[in-house]
Amino acid sequence: MPIPASVSVVIITRNAAATLRQTLDSVLGFDDVVIYDNGSSDDTLRIAADYSNVSLYEGDFLGFGPTKRHAVSLAKHDWIVSLDADEALSPALVDAILAWVDNASPNDLGQMLRENWMMGRPVRHSGWGNDWLIRLFNRQCHNFNDAMVHESIALGQHSRVQRLTGTIAHTAVTDLSQFLEKINRYSSIRADSGKLKSYPVPVIFIKALFAFIRTYLLQRGCLDGWRGLVIAVSNANGVFWKYMKNYLKTNR
Repeated sequence: MPIPASVSVVIITRNAAATLRQTLDSVLGFDDVVIYDNGSSDDTLRIAADYSNVSLYEGDFLGFGPTKRHAVSLAKHDWIVSLDADEALSPALVDAILAWVDNASPNDLGQMLRENWMMGRPVRHSGWGNDWLIRLFNRQCHNFNDAMVHESIALGQHSRVQRLTGTIAHTAVTDLSQFLEKINRYSSIRADSGKLKSYPVPVIFIKALFAFIRTYLLQRGCLDGWRGLVIAVSNANGVFWKYMKNYLKTNR
């Protein structure tokens, strides 16, 4: 039976068949789950159609912030839970959301702890641990910003953030090739955004090297074993390629 609360769940998807069913199973009780798909070629649309509480929309990808903001506009309710297609709410978090919304004001936002999993194990360091994210908000007062990558909820002067119990289980990586795909896609989005500063090649190299040092040493990725090393290398590559792609737009 649907949960008697005015809360919509909003998800954007693109080739999310490997994880989407787990995500949708975790929000079965919500009466309004919006999926905004950006050109999936796998079974994402067929899986979404199996769920009676899902409203499916298809459209262009506008960058993560603008796309999520558009998806939010399609929801039935003003209270929004934003999820990625590889995330799932724990039962305890579902209960906390419903109890919290009953007493919240539109200026309030709910912050949730995300547990990030990489190939069968949670990652506790490398910048992936203690990952508190604002994922519950009222769209009358809040929404996503314009960031093309690493989007977040824009806060106002009277915003109040409160932490909720329970967790979001994030199946971040199931295959190492996902790192390469994300590096290529995200670096292209950032380079095409027109918001990156252009740096000389030696500076780009230094920034990429610092990204590795920050992740592996300062954020204690070394304690995550080979997973921490892979994340550190991936972060360094992401920095290198976004700035190199941007550099090559005006220097050839």
